[in-house]
Amino acid sequence: MFSRSRRNLACWFALSMGSILVVFAGVVYSIEVKDQLRNFDRELAKKSKAMAAEVQYQLHQGRWQVDLEDVPFLGSNMLPPYNDIVYARWYNPEGKLVQFFGATAPEQLIVNPGFQTIKTSQNQWLRQVTLPVIQDNLLIGYLQVASPMTSIRENLDQTRLSLTLGVPVALGLIGLTGWYLGGLAMKPIRRAYEQLQRFTADASHELRAPLAAVLSNAQVGLLSPVDEDGSQQLHRLENIVEITKSMSVLISNLLFLARHEGSLAPKVLKRIDLVSLLKPLVNEYNAQAVTQNLSLIAHLPEQPVMLNADPELLQQAITNLLNNAFKYTQSGGTVQLQIFTQSHRVIIQVEDNGIGIPAADLPHIFERFYRVDAVRSRQTGGFGLGLSIAQQIVEAHKGRITAKSNFGRGSTFQIELPLRSNF
Repeated sequence: MFSRSRRNLACWFALSMGSILVVFAGVVYSIEVKDQLRNFDRELAKKSKAMAAEVQYQLHQGRWQVDLEDVPFLGSNMLPPYNDIVYARWYNPEGKLVQFFGATAPEQLIVNPGFQTIKTSQNQWLRQVTLPVIQDNLLIGYLQVASPMTSIRENLDQTRLSLTLGVPVALGLIGLTGWYLGGLAMKPIRRAYEQLQRFTADASHELRAPLAAVLSNAQVGLLSPVDEDGSQQLHRLENIVEITKSMSVLISNLLFLARHEGSLAPKVLKRIDLVSLLKPLVNEYNAQAVTQNLSLIAHLPEQPVMLNADPELLQQAITNLLNNAFKYTQSGGTVQLQIFTQSHRVIIQVEDNGIGIPAADLPHIFERFYRVDAVRSRQTGGFGLGLSIAQQIVEAHKGRITAKSNFGRGSTFQIELPLRSNF
């Protein structure tokens, strides 16, 4: 599936970029043709005007006559400064041929003034210009000059050859680039897909065991005879209720993870005082610490610590850390909750002197459904989602959560949140 998607991405990328490249090459060639032709025409017009400037219009024996004697190519004393003129023709104001140089000319001017491209019978391409010659506001004739387009055609042939060779090579490079970029684009998709697969498998595995227990208790209850006091049936019903509660917690956790992916929208964030938010939580866990024979030490600042956050989610993250600390700290141990600020951040630390986490397990403790074997078993009542939820909440607030631990000596979890958020 991923190979096919990568191949499709590469093909569409190459097709789109290739189309753009072909259009670009066409535009470049078109511009090059226009530039070459404009330069050629400018040069041809310059030569023609230089020839026309030599035309003499003078009064001779009482009549105004055109003298072409000094005109290059047309006069008898012609001094041709140009060697690329194929023919030159002079027509009178009525368009009748008067004098010409080069190939035989038509007797009558049959084209309008301006530039024309002509292909001769010898398959030679010429650029012709017909120039009206005016002196003293009087049209005295038309000068027609033609020059071969050999140089311009050679330049355009070279341009076409470069584009013909360059475009396929560029298309090949685009295809390879598309394949490489497709691979890069597929990496996060593949990673997300694998995570989803693992998450689904883990969730199915976690739900299958309690469902089997519920089914087993219900079937045994239906098949067993009812005892006199009904204590066995009551015990089985209590088991079903406990298992169902556990499943409900698991499903709620899964739902939470599914709903709160990514950063939080700015509109759900509130300006809150972190100290005020945590004081009720400290009171609650003080009472729990007494029942578990633990000591809870809270270091909360005297002044308010303001930040933008979702109070319920943030309280949920800290609760998960405190739950873990209480769960894995032995009787007589100590749990500390500390809040302080550093630069533009607020630091929330939950530290305990409990059983700690082995170094090999520490990099994985924020993974979903991950449990440290032998100690963090299902008997502790967890599914391995508490730290994942805490991490997801902190990252949704654009914060960071880290953990340090010495196996057998305790753990420290730290949450860093921006004080002045840019949400």
